[in-house]
Amino acid sequence: MESKFNRICLIVLDSAGIGAMPDAAEWGDAGADTLGNVFKGRKVNVPDLERLGLGNIRPLDGVPAAAEPIGSYGKCALRSNGKDTTTGHWEMAGIILEKAFPTFPDGFPDRIINEFVAQTGVPGIIGNVPASGTEIIKELGEEHVRTGKPIVYTSADSVFQIAAHEEVVLIDRLYEICETARRILDGEHKVGRVIARPFLGNNAADFWRTENRHDYAVPPPAENLLPLLKDAGLDVVCIGKIASIYDSVGVTEELTGKNNDQVIDQTVNALEADSAGLIFSNLVDFDMLYGHRRDPEGYAKALEHFDRRLPEIFNAMRDDDLLILTADHGNDPTFPGSDHTREYVPLLVYGKNAKAGVDLGTRGSLADIGQTVAENFGLKLQAGESFLADLMW
Repeated sequence: MESKFNRICLIVLDSAGIGAMPDAAEWGDAGADTLGNVFKGRKVNVPDLERLGLGNIRPLDGVPAAAEPIGSYGKCALRSNGKDTTTGHWEMAGIILEKAFPTFPDGFPDRIINEFVAQTGVPGIIGNVPASGTEIIKELGEEHVRTGKPIVYTSADSVFQIAAHEEVVLIDRLYEICETARRILDGEHKVGRVIARPFLGNNAADFWRTENRHDYAVPPPAENLLPLLKDAGLDVVCIGKIASIYDSVGVTEELTGKNNDQVIDQTVNALEADSAGLIFSNLVDFDMLYGHRRDPEGYAKALEHFDRRLPEIFNAMRDDDLLILTADHGNDPTFPGSDHTREYVPLLVYGKNAKAGVDLGTRGSLADIGQTVAENFGLKLQAGESFLADLMW
C-alpha cells in the first residue's frame, strides 16, 4: 500500500479549545475561549507553537502570526452533539454522534444505585453527586474509610466514577466493581465512561489519587479509523488514555502515560521505534489538572512546558512522518463552573516534507483529521473531508 507519509503522529492537547463555537450559548458556554483567555492572562512563552502557526489561526495575546510558519494551521468544529472526551476523540476517528451521551447533574437515579449495590455487594455508597474528584475525596474520604462504602460521583461529563481507598477496597476489587457498573449502565443510562478512581493517604488533609485509574468506555462503532488502520496491517500505537477511550478497539500497542511528561516521553519513544501507521497520544494534564480545576496559571505553565519539549518530538520525527496537534473540546480555566466548554479546537500540522504555511481554514468536523489519516494510507472513512492534498507539494 502506497502512502504519502509512513507515519502520522496525532497529539491531542486535551481541552485546548480556541474559541466558542456558534452554538456555544445552547451549552451555557457563550464567551468561552480556553487558549484565548489563558494567553490573555499573561505572556505565555510558546515559541515553537508560534513557529508552527498557532498565532496564524486567530489573534492570540502575545502570540503573533508567524510570517513564515513551519507548519500549516486551521481550526476544527465539533460536529457531534456533545463536548466531552469520548465525543471529541470518537469524532476524530470518523464517528459523528447525533445523540449526546447522558449526563446526570442531579446524580444517578435510585434504581441504578440500588442495582449497583445489589450486584456488587458493597455496603452501600456515598456521594452520588457531581463533584471534583480531588474535592470529593477530601469531603467523603474519611467516611469511606470508616464505612467501606465506595464514593460514587459524576461530573458535567457522561461518567460514573468510583473512588475508593486502595487499602479499603483492593485495586482488583475496585476494577471488578467498575466492570459491574459498566454492565448496569446501559440503555438510557449508557454513560460514556465508568472510571475507577483509587486513592491513598491517612486523612482528608493528605488523601491523593494514585496512578491506578482505569477507564471502562463504551466500545465505539466498528466503522472507525483505528480498526480500519489495524485491518490494513498498519500500526496503531496509543499513548496515555487513548486506548481506553476506544475500549482498545483497533489498538495494536498501548503505551502507558499517566501525565503529560510521561506521554511525551512515550511519544518520542514511539517515534524512535520502527513502525508504520498511527501514533496517537493524549496530553491529559491540560484538562484534568488545570481546566476542570479552573487554574489558568497552571494551564499556562503546562503549555510552556509542552512547547519546551516540542523540539524532542521534532527531532524524533523522520522525513516521512507527519505531526498533527489538536484538541478534543474546550475547558476554559477562566470560565464559571468546572465543565468542558463547547469550542473550536486548533489544528496544527507539521512534517519535514509537508507543505508549510497553508491556511487549512475552519474545518466542519474533527472527522477531517481522521479522514486525512485514512486517505494517507489509501483508506476512507464514512465522515470527514481530507486536507491531505493541501499538505502535498
